[in-house]
This record gives sequence, C-alpha cells and structure tokens, in this order.
Amino acid sequence: MHQDLATPLPRPRRLSPLKGLWPFLRPYRERIVLAFVLLCIGSATILLVPLAFRDLIDFGFGERERATGGLLGALSLNGHFIALFALASFWALAVAARFYTVSWIGERVTADLRNAVYSRVLAQSPQFFETLQTGEVLSRLTGDTTLIQTVVGSSISMGLRSLFQFVGGMVMLAVTSFYLFSLNLGLMALLILPIIAIGRKVKKLSRESQDRIADASALAGEILNAMPTVQAYTQEPQETQRFADRTDKSFATAIRRTRVRAALTVLIITAVMGTIIFVLWIGARQVHEGILTGGQLASFVLYAALVAGGVGTMAEVWGDVMRAAGATERLLELLHAESAIREVARPETPAHPARAAIRFDHVSFSYPARPQTRALDDICLDIRVPVLSVLSLAVSPFSSLRYGPPAPAC
Repeated sequence: MHQDLATPLPRPRRLSPLKGLWPFLRPYRERIVLAFVLLCIGSATILLVPLAFRDLIDFGFGERERATGGLLGALSLNGHFIALFALASFWALAVAARFYTVSWIGERVTADLRNAVYSRVLAQSPQFFETLQTGEVLSRLTGDTTLIQTVVGSSISMGLRSLFQFVGGMVMLAVTSFYLFSLNLGLMALLILPIIAIGRKVKKLSRESQDRIADASALAGEILNAMPTVQAYTQEPQETQRFADRTDKSFATAIRRTRVRAALTVLIITAVMGTIIFVLWIGARQVHEGILTGGQLASFVLYAALVAGGVGTMAEVWGDVMRAAGATERLLELLHAESAIREVARPETPAHPARAAIRFDHVSFSYPARPQTRALDDICLDIRVPVLSVLSLAVSPFSSLRYGPPAPAC
C-alpha cells in the first residue's frame, strides 16, 4: 500500500477536509440550489415578521400615522392579524420544503460515501487488512458517516439559516435604530476571538474521540472473531476488562470534548444575551423620551432575538462541523488508500507458454503484522510446466505472495 493508515495523510487545518465531500455533492447540484433558494425564501420571510409586529403594535396603540406607512400599509386591525398569519404560514411551508430537500441530500451523499469507501477497502491487498483492524474500518463506515450525514443533512442548513438570520437581523437592527445597533455591534465584536480559539480545540478533541471509539470497536471485532480461542483459554473476564478500559478512555475523551463545547455555548449565549439586555435598556429609555415608538422597540427586540438565536445555533453547528471535519479526514484516509498490489489492466500472454516457469531465488517473506517472523526464509525453487499448470488450479498455498513483492534473503 502506497500510504496506509498507520502513516496518515498530513492533517489539513480548519475545515479543509470537508472539501473532500464535494465530489459526492456535485451530482446533486440542482437539489442543493433548490435547498438554497428555499432557505433564502424562508429567511427573508421570517425577517418580515418583526416589521409586521411593529405595524400591528403601532396601529393598536395609537401610532396610526407611522403604522400606515409601514409594511402592512393602511390595513385594518383584523387585516394586520390576517397578514401576520399569512406570513407565518408561508414561512412554515418554506421551512418544511427546505427540510425535506436538505435531508434527502444528506441521506444520498452519505449512502454514496459509504459505497465509495467500502468499494475502496475491498480493493486493498491483504497487507492492508494485516495492518488495520476490521473493527476500525467498520467504525469509520458507521460512526464517521453518521456524523457527516448529520452535518450535510441538517447542521449545514441550520447554520446557513442562522447566518442569514444573523446578518439580516443585524441589518434590520441598523434600520430600526442605528444608535442601538452600533452599541450591539461593538459589544458582539469582542466575542469573535474566543469562539475561534475554542472551536479549534473542539476539532482536535473530536478527532481524538472518534479514534478512541474506533479503538474499542476494533478490539470488539478482533475478540468476537476469535471467540473459540478466547473461550478455550477462559479469557472472557480479561477481555471484558480490556474492552471496559477502552470504553472508559473513549468516555473520558468524549467528556473532555463535551466540556469544551459546553464552555463555548455558555460563553456565546451569556455574552450575546448580556449585550442584548444592555442595548434594550438603552432602547427603553429612548421610548420613554419619545425617540422611538413602542412598535419600533418591539421590532428591535424581535430582531435581537433572531440574532441571538442565530448566534446560539451557529455555536452548536460550528461544533458539529468541527466533528464532521475530523470524521471526513478519517474517511478520506480510507478513500485515498492505495493497494500494494497493482492489478495489470491487460495481462500479457507468455511468448512461449510451453516454456513458462516460476523461479524463487533466495526469497524471504514476512507478514506485515509480524515483520520479525519469516514465513519464507531463503527459499530457492523452480516450477516448470506441467507442474505450473497444476499449481494454477490450487494457488492458495502461494496466496501470501499477494501481500506484495517478497524481500530477497540477506
């Protein structure tokens, strides 16, 4: 194998491994565009709701002069409620259509990725399976692809929706009251550096957690495949303890990752909500002084809630994306693995089949998992027709040669 998993590919930083998913996403570009359009429609619709509430409150509390020039125009009180309900219904339809489209993409891409990785693994030489436990491959085919399915089929969509709500909400906050918006923006700018630093830590711990899970799965697969031997030597208690130790290590790593993600969530939500509460305190004083109307302050509150919700969701999605980046990196190692045996596309026929022969000239060979033990040691052998024809029908005794070219004896 040109580059096996014992010596992994150089690990890209940040989100670079996710670029490896593009070949699996490319065939479904039309559905991706459709999902993006539905996402834009849904985000634009939810951004109109606070404006409708602003007009409704101003109209209902005596600010009719300002309300008639707003989003809902000169509608009656009943008309304001009907328009608000229509916006909510349209938004619900857009969200449902987007959810179905994105979920379909996630399921399809995950299935294609599993098929590609499995096909690649089957094409590897026996050396690959000597140096990599089967349980680890199964863990990557199940656990890692499930992480990618979650991100592609849900988290990315939620992150983009939250990003649109965040950006659109910030713009509408500026339109509603630029003074309050500038205060909000200045305070939230201080949150960027901690988010980036903790996000990198989450990515590192996520990969480590997935490695520990793979170790436990690999051990279980190895022991279950050799249960007759384990039972013959009454090693059940010892193997149970070994698996428990691996599981405890996996749990400890997962808790470390969860602790960091929890700290990230607490930092973001506390800082954002504290910023919004401070800004709203300033806004309430402006309403009291007549600078803002009650409807404008209510719309500012709703836009602030959209911004806060968007930031909170982006924090969770960022953690999921970091985990998916680690999972993608592990799957790409399998997908890019090269077999030590290169099959010839067009086998050549011997020029003189009647004189075909095989010669072993001081050949030595060791299995990759046991390099210190020689299975063949300084073998010299000549095989000629017709013995070669007989051996071709029972080639299994020489199957070891498919592990790669044997080393000459020293």
